[in-house]
Parts: sequence; C-alpha cells; structure tokens
Amino acid sequence: MVDDMSRADAQLLANIKRDLESLSSLADGVKDEWCEGDLVYRFWHQSWKVYGIQDRTLQIVSALEAIAPEACELDERFQQIIAEGTGKTFKYEHNERWLAETRPMLEAFWHADFMLRMAVRHGGELEQAPNLIPSGWAALLYLYGLR
Repeated sequence: MVDDMSRADAQLLANIKRDLESLSSLADGVKDEWCEGDLVYRFWHQSWKVYGIQDRTLQIVSALEAIAPEACELDERFQQIIAEGTGKTFKYEHNERWLAETRPMLEAFWHADFMLRMAVRHGGELEQAPNLIPSGWAALLYLYGLR
C-alpha cells in the first residue's frame, strides 16, 4: 500500500506541475475582485447574482478532477459539500431562507478554492512528494483519498 500511495502522491504532484500554469491562472481569477469579491458581496447584498458563484466552483472542481491520479476520486465529503452548494437556481422564496439556500454555495466555493490554492502552492514549492508533509499537501492527499 505504501508503494501505491507514494506512486499516487508522485502522480498527483506531476499532474499539478503539468497543469500548474492553468491552475495558477484559475486561482488568480478566483481571487479577482470581480469574482470572489463581487460574488461574496452579492451574498451580503442578498442579490440573486450570488448564484453565479456555482459556475466558478464547478470550474475549480473540474480542474481538480483533471489532476487526479489514475483511479482516484475526489473525497466523498468534498463531493457532498460541492453537491449541496451547486445545482441551485434562484427562486423568489429563497429570500425567505437566504442563509439556508445560499451559504452552502459559499462553503462549496471556499472548499474548492482552498484545494486549488494548495495545489498551486505545493505544485510550485515541492520538487517531489514529501515524507514530512505540509498541512496543505496533506489536505490535497485527503481530497484524492491518498491519506
């Protein structure tokens, strides 16, 4: 199992390095004022435009799936968070239960964004999959069921 895990760790890091430029570009775009800044503002403004955060979340998830080592799926808990925070369409009655309807979207976005930032950070810093692992790398390993 250790050999399989270390090969999968190494494959994950290789995949991140392969896609590092596009991952970095996506991460930069997420932190742009007109993405996270505007969409979180829309939550506080109680604007239906916050529903747009779902598109960016799914973009990030697609990028994370693209770097998955062979035969690895994203963690079930992560998938549940994403499922609960995407696939929603605004309805007027959502205003009456705003937090319950929209907060899962922000949670899904931030979990996806965190994993993306960890991939970018560790893809740029690590030369090989480490034995003593930084917390962010460990979180990525959990995402792919490698820890």
